[in-house]
Amino acid sequence: MDIQLIDQADALPEVEQDLATARRIALDCEAAGFHRYSDRVCLIQLTSGQRTYLLDPLALSLDELLRPFLEDPDREVIMHGADFDLRLLDRDLDIQLKGLFDTQVAASVLGIDGIGLQSLLDRTLGVELAKKYQRADWARRPLPEPMLRYAALDTVHLMKLADQLTHELEEAGRMSWAMEENRALETIRHEDSSGDDPAARLKAARGLSDREVHRLREGLAWRDELARRRDKAPFRVTNDSVLLEVARQNPSSVRELANIQGMNGALARDEGEALLDRLRQVDALPDQEVVGLPIPDRAGSGRPPPEVEERMRTLKGIRNRKAGELGIDRGTLLPNALLEVLAADPPVELTQMARVSGIRQWQVEVVGPELMDVLAREMTGSGS
Repeated sequence: MDIQLIDQADALPEVEQDLATARRIALDCEAAGFHRYSDRVCLIQLTSGQRTYLLDPLALSLDELLRPFLEDPDREVIMHGADFDLRLLDRDLDIQLKGLFDTQVAASVLGIDGIGLQSLLDRTLGVELAKKYQRADWARRPLPEPMLRYAALDTVHLMKLADQLTHELEEAGRMSWAMEENRALETIRHEDSSGDDPAARLKAARGLSDREVHRLREGLAWRDELARRRDKAPFRVTNDSVLLEVARQNPSSVRELANIQGMNGALARDEGEALLDRLRQVDALPDQEVVGLPIPDRAGSGRPPPEVEERMRTLKGIRNRKAGELGIDRGTLLPNALLEVLAADPPVELTQMARVSGIRQWQVEVVGPELMDVLAREMTGSGS
């Protein structure tokens, strides 16, 4: 296995020359969000032919090198579980990948049990991947040799895996299903969530009073500042559950803060006064200035009418039976969210169903006629 770490600019022309003749490549990315404040891409693994390059985006600007190859729809880019990596490439390198073949997607539409990379490589090629560095800190430098070899293994087998899955897709007559899903994945973009209310992200916050929610929000902001300063993932500073208890108990001293279950004593002693000051400011606010959770948009919410619920049950039954016949996951065949749309606003013909946002043509072809038969009978009966 020919593995080359590329962390010097003078090595880039060789990579560019190699890629220029490659009609297919295998690609993977490593990020450090489990350890660091930022989840930015920290390593890009790229296999072309017999060579695997480990490209260091922390040392080099790689967007101009990779964009011509990754955005060329005539080249095949093989990835596994590409969703998160596509968002990283879009955000960090401004690359919108084309020519995707996702081996996880292929396994899903084939109905294979165990669609993780380890499971698929073991099933298809008899290859076992080590799990030692699954949650490693990929932002550390230098990266030790065992981590580099581990990273390389994520792409060196992908082409053979893709070849086997392609054969199975063609045998099953499902290649068009996988290709449509791949084209849809290519439209994924990074979405900036920095403006979202952090307190609203926590389900447990729904049980808090408005003032407790305001305290929670201040606690989350305090943690975020510390995480940024220390370059640590926020949960490694302290857990959400601890901040929820801080919001409920409203400690007035460092001692009380340190005694909250799960709170790190050293953290309370070293940084607790800043958090307590935030809590005091919340307590001093008049009621009209306390900010609770956003009021949810009630439009279209609540329990649907009985006829829509019944229609949903009928559509689920058809979907579930068809998924069983095909041997694929029910959500892969048609997610519940799309069934809800069809139940609430039934289409009158297949062409109208095909225009529903998020539905795929292969799904319409495979299960659409049976769904339409039921909907047509029901709507005719309800109109008689």
